[in-house]
Amino acid sequence: MSEPTAQAPHRRSPGRDLPAAILVAVVLLGLMAVSLLWAHWAFVLLVAVLLTFGVHEVAQALRQVEMRPALWPLAVGTILIVSSSYLVSKFHLVDLNPSTITLSLIGLTALVCLIWRMPGGAHGYVRDAAASMFILGYIPVLGSFVGLLVAGDNGAGRVLTYILIVIAGDTGGYLFGVLFGKHKMAPTISPKKTWEGLAGSFALGIATAIVLAIWVLGVAWWVGLILGVVVVIAGVCGDLIESLIKRDVGLKDMGSVLPGHGGVMDRLDSLLAACPVAWLTMFLLIPGG
Repeated sequence: MSEPTAQAPHRRSPGRDLPAAILVAVVLLGLMAVSLLWAHWAFVLLVAVLLTFGVHEVAQALRQVEMRPALWPLAVGTILIVSSSYLVSKFHLVDLNPSTITLSLIGLTALVCLIWRMPGGAHGYVRDAAASMFILGYIPVLGSFVGLLVAGDNGAGRVLTYILIVIAGDTGGYLFGVLFGKHKMAPTISPKKTWEGLAGSFALGIATAIVLAIWVLGVAWWVGLILGVVVVIAGVCGDLIESLIKRDVGLKDMGSVLPGHGGVMDRLDSLLAACPVAWLTMFLLIPGG
């Protein structure tokens, strides 16, 4: 009786259409870079439009568990909240603190969502209202910090630094996970994530942050070190948060509008969570924020 043939060790599949994913990433980065160089307001508008797609995707996902958020108030509110945080900060359109305007729009959006659901009656009102408040806090509130980043001194540099750190962390995690991933990090949330992948996220994210801090932001290397650590952590948490949402509602992807990536939220999840962290870190450590 012959000995069983030893099987070659199985290498984990990347699970993505890599060429399509790279093409989409290049196009999105190109649009962001051009709009940042051409007109910051165009970049903020691009972000606001992408986030409205995200609102629609999450709203559709929540419908899988019989939750019906107020889609139209949330979509309009997202554009106003995200845009106002930049416009008021940059151009001083009204004699008020920018945070006052943004906070007022968040409150008004919340109120309109609650009123919007009233004609549907009492049954399921709390459930649907909670869905609206969840989307409001998850997407436009987190996304509003993009406008604050752009409005600061060297706004384009701040935004590019934050985005590239998140992308570097995601890329490092993906590559290290595919090549070396063995030990599951959060198997009940995201089975493909490994501790080796997390190490790759930190390695490439921190290295990118230090280089950009010195050459783009003009600050000390240790600022880049801190920025890299906190942004990578926030980005990984953002990815896990979206994984929890998809797992709860029974979806593999939030959508299919971005080939190789899934939905808009499948690409913006890490960026959204990292945005307020990036802004606060730069505000505290880099003058002019």
